[in-house]
Amino acid sequence: MAKILAFSGSLRAASVNRKLLKLAASELREAGAEVTIIDLNDYELPFYNQELQDGGFPEASDKLRELVEAHDAVLIVTPEYNFSFPAVVKNVLDWLSRYRPQPFGGKHGLLMSASPGFVGGNRGLWALRVPLECMGVHVHPNMFSLAQANKAFADDGTLAEDALSARLKSLAGDFVSRVDKANA
Repeated sequence: MAKILAFSGSLRAASVNRKLLKLAASELREAGAEVTIIDLNDYELPFYNQELQDGGFPEASDKLRELVEAHDAVLIVTPEYNFSFPAVVKNVLDWLSRYRPQPFGGKHGLLMSASPGFVGGNRGLWALRVPLECMGVHVHPNMFSLAQANKAFADDGTLAEDALSARLKSLAGDFVSRVDKANA
């Protein structure tokens, strides 16, 4: 069974990215995965600084490393900030990239975004692929960008449009299948 660590790059409680994270986690579970959702607000890290690292890794960084190591894959659902991804995600990656062995090495990654705009945060996902792939993550070739996300959710938290729901379900199933095959 695929074990997936999932988090949002948005720290805001009412974020559309958190809504998408919850929905995506449900679809991944339905496809047979075990999903652990974490909130980056619970892992406060100072901005990466080599001098801080020389004094020892922060406790939050050690906990995040342990979580990544305990899972086969990671789901990151993140907004797009200025054509890229948020600093909080970059800072997590910067801290975790300093561990040896690399905790992300050989893991699988699935990237999603939600935005009220027409692009759906897609540009941020392309920017996020670069450091993840450099850290050894097998990033799934397909990503899920939810445009006009402020209008996309039904009252029950599902996607209002059937075609989008089917696409999310298919992507979740494909991702879980790939992770399971890699673990076999």
